[in-house]
Amino acid sequence: MSASRHEAAGARRPPSVLALIGLTLLTGAASLALGFVLAIEGSGLSSRAPWSANAVVVSALFVTVGAAHVALGVLLVRGANTARVILTVLAALTVLATWYDALGAGSDALRVGLGPVAIEATLVALAWVRPTRRYFQSEQGRRIGRAVQTTTRSGWRRAAEVLAQVAMLGLTVWITPGVGADHWFAVPLAAVAVGVVSWALQPLLLHVAGRFGWVGALSTALLAQVTTLGLALWVTPGIVVSSLWWAVVATWVFAIGSTLVAWGFSVGTEDYLLVHAARMAASAPALEDAQVRGVVFVQLDGVPAPLLESQLRAGNLPTISRWIRSGSHTWTEWTARVPSTTPVSQAGILHGSNENIPAFRWWDRSLGRLLVANRPADATLIEAMVSDGRGLLADDGVSISNLFTGDAPTSHLTMSAAGSANAALGGTEAYATFFAHPAGFSRALVLTLGEMVKERVQAWRQERRDVQPRVHRGGAYVLLRGVTNVMLRDLNVSLVVGSMARGARSIYVDFVDYDEIAHHAGVTRPESLASLYGLDGVLSTLERFAESGLAARPYDIVLVSDHGQSQGATFLQRAGVSLEELVRSSTGATSVAVAVDREGAGAPAELLVSELAGTGSRTARAAQRAIAGADARAESRDSPPRGVAGTPEIAVVGSGNLGGIWFTDADHGLDLTEIDERHPELVATLAGHLGIGFVVVRTADGPVAIGERGTRDLHTSVVTGEDPLAPYPAHTAADFARASAFLDAPDIYVNSVYDAQLDEVAAFEELVGCHGGVGGWQTRPLLVYPAAWHMGRDLVDSSGRLYGADAVHRQLVRWLEELGHRSALAGPPGEPG
Repeated sequence: MSASRHEAAGARRPPSVLALIGLTLLTGAASLALGFVLAIEGSGLSSRAPWSANAVVVSALFVTVGAAHVALGVLLVRGANTARVILTVLAALTVLATWYDALGAGSDALRVGLGPVAIEATLVALAWVRPTRRYFQSEQGRRIGRAVQTTTRSGWRRAAEVLAQVAMLGLTVWITPGVGADHWFAVPLAAVAVGVVSWALQPLLLHVAGRFGWVGALSTALLAQVTTLGLALWVTPGIVVSSLWWAVVATWVFAIGSTLVAWGFSVGTEDYLLVHAARMAASAPALEDAQVRGVVFVQLDGVPAPLLESQLRAGNLPTISRWIRSGSHTWTEWTARVPSTTPVSQAGILHGSNENIPAFRWWDRSLGRLLVANRPADATLIEAMVSDGRGLLADDGVSISNLFTGDAPTSHLTMSAAGSANAALGGTEAYATFFAHPAGFSRALVLTLGEMVKERVQAWRQERRDVQPRVHRGGAYVLLRGVTNVMLRDLNVSLVVGSMARGARSIYVDFVDYDEIAHHAGVTRPESLASLYGLDGVLSTLERFAESGLAARPYDIVLVSDHGQSQGATFLQRAGVSLEELVRSSTGATSVAVAVDREGAGAPAELLVSELAGTGSRTARAAQRAIAGADARAESRDSPPRGVAGTPEIAVVGSGNLGGIWFTDADHGLDLTEIDERHPELVATLAGHLGIGFVVVRTADGPVAIGERGTRDLHTSVVTGEDPLAPYPAHTAADFARASAFLDAPDIYVNSVYDAQLDEVAAFEELVGCHGGVGGWQTRPLLVYPAAWHMGRDLVDSSGRLYGADAVHRQLVRWLEELGHRSALAGPPGEPG
């Protein structure tokens, strides 16, 4: 704060500040005087001493230090907090140099250096006593200090970690050929220097990262390590670095080692992000509506309500369990309608409508190609179809890592907003903090690599134990798991914390960790549960930030999942053929498979690259061209355009255990009679297959579910023979009746077999955990909300549950309105946007 701002606020300098200014100026004046005296004597102008090069160098050093102290004193008079930081760094380095000389030369050097050490120690003490801190720091800064104190561990654990980090730095110096130490005691002094330099440079690094977008952020992430450690080693007496190259090598050796030390002391990812995002959070402007409570909606992607219940009873989710057991929150499950997949549920939750979204990917008859929800261009088309501008986040909301924006003014890592101006990440403080902190990038990289190694070990363990059912876990998924479970999770937390610090009214963030791992490992397998436990830690972080006073408004936290997951051996494993191959053999026609582009596979990571590219620079344009080219190649592989040789006659799509079959040369949805005219054996072959539970087709009288031994009219519920829907939930008939009426609904819906004894289904993709159709936990998502909030009786069905994502949307909107949100939006209260 400048002097004018202090005076405007009527602040008076406390005695400690006056003493700090006086001692700083006095020290500077004394150093200048001594420097000039030495210069006169060393230059030979004095009759008492001849010319001395050493004296001239020493005099220049004293003059420089003196001038620096005088300049800092002037800045302190003006109320510059930066001067206090620089003064602390100079004092620390002076003390380090004095101690090194004392330890190396004995007591005589220590006695000589006692004076300077005492002065510098006094300056530091005066700079950091409470009255001085209160004078120089803003209220935001003091809150950050309190937040940091509440997120660190006990004193002895911190001390033990510091000693371990010193040992790691010593190991780095020892094993790096181009780095050495003259004495053993130079290593702990270097460790202190690393901490001081890191602390001092952090604001500058953040400024660079935030100002120059992704190029500045990634460059800073790479150079911050070298800058911080290299500068610290250079200023530490007794440490020798032979070249910049060896400084880089030492940087990464120390980064890897220090990350492992931090992990060993249980420094959670979320604790790290909370502390550093809090430090770098910009001072929030005064909000006119600061009394209005904000809401953070956390989507626990794919987590089934029964799994939450079992883990709460076991006590494996400490944060959520504490909420429920203390009575601050309550929870329920809701019913996800078919298709039980993310685009359907997120469109319903965020926009209140999921009409004409018949699957995760489908053949769009008007476009003549496959539409895939996790492709940015297609997500934009889908949102345009369901949005009316009054989505869940329309009132000063923020969308983070979602498929759709919910009409939020600000979106990050959101598919439908990719490439638009408000989707760029480069200008956000939380994002810059994530990359700019000296430990951030290297730490995330090391933990990402560790997650990849862990995946390989866990996959091998499944194979060695012959765990069944299972699928192959390799290829790109290994990298995908590392990025999803570490990099994206950390970045999401940073973005949420940054949005809370700025006072966004509502925030909706999707964490895909559990969903991604459960697809490959299994619904209740140890590695899947471990990712869920990690998300519980994320919730603890968000809760602590909300309670720290750093957020611009008070916040409530709501948890929702978009669907559940079901498990089982895949259709290919059971039948020996894929659904595509079965259709091809039954029709003799060309079909198209899109298993290479399944839900969630790489999309968040690809979008991260796309949004980091930003706009404007050559690098950005090159990255965007590469991504666009990849999308074009995938699209051409999946769906050749009409009129070109090789255009498929039939499109076959698997979304979990829900399959869709489209006759692509028809301009309308075919009914059973038309299908039988084309391929008389197709429907019977599908309905009678052991891996298929039932198929749904349209007839002149309405949609019908057909099984091996009977049929059911989905409108009248008339059953002929055995009811093919008997093993499935009661809402199955209504769900498929609705979905089959969509304009772009498949000509044939296929739902896999369901084993009620094992609670297993058969995915049409090579996934051991899946969702999309019915059977098992996939249609049983969860909702956790503050206990003081009440569920609308008019919004629940006869079982007391919200039925469908659109009903969840209406309930969430109603809660926001009860908090004072959405007053400027037109329309009946609680109605979907």
